[in-house]
Amino acid sequence: MQLDNIEIKWLGHSGFLIKGEKTIYIDPYQIDVNDKADLILITHSHHDHLSIEDINRIITNNTQIVIPNDCLSKLGKLSKEIKFAMLEPGMSVNIFGIDIKAVPAYNVNKHFHGKTEYWNGYVINPDGKKIYHAGDTDLIPEMGELEGIDIALLPVGGTYTMTAEEAARAAILIRPKVAIPMHFGKAVGSKEDALKFMEACEQDGVSCRVLEKQ
Repeated sequence: MQLDNIEIKWLGHSGFLIKGEKTIYIDPYQIDVNDKADLILITHSHHDHLSIEDINRIITNNTQIVIPNDCLSKLGKLSKEIKFAMLEPGMSVNIFGIDIKAVPAYNVNKHFHGKTEYWNGYVINPDGKKIYHAGDTDLIPEMGELEGIDIALLPVGGTYTMTAEEAARAAILIRPKVAIPMHFGKAVGSKEDALKFMEACEQDGVSCRVLEKQ
């Protein structure tokens, strides 16, 4: 998907590649691309979001990584020593001129992603675009505080995160220019969930794109 000078590729599950002036990965897992990363964002420590094997394929000596605190111990398995920043929800950092804010991501009616884990979603602004990656989350009140989102990347698979219907309610609350579903097609969820999400979004005037896995 192209949005002005930003290219966004869905890598399957919750993984994305965002290419503009810098090459940014979010939660790369079982990926089929090898573009070297300037910046990697990890939402939490579960193996399908923090994959050392995938990170090792895309890092260079100049790559920087942003993680929640509980991911730190796993970075010792990386093949290179790279710079990192640890963020909790509400904290921000600027790397390569890109503002990165960690925002809450948690479950409200299930136990897989507790609020007290302090795991992250992210709001970033590469090349002047405001992109929200929700992480593994349910529909939470803090989503109502997000403003001016160009692209919202929202989980739709259910079980561990929002269902398609709940994710559509989140998109309607956030009102991004474009909503993109994720977290389906591997452990849980299917393309049918993504299409249900798109239909529900567009019924309420939110533009949606279902991306093909790259």
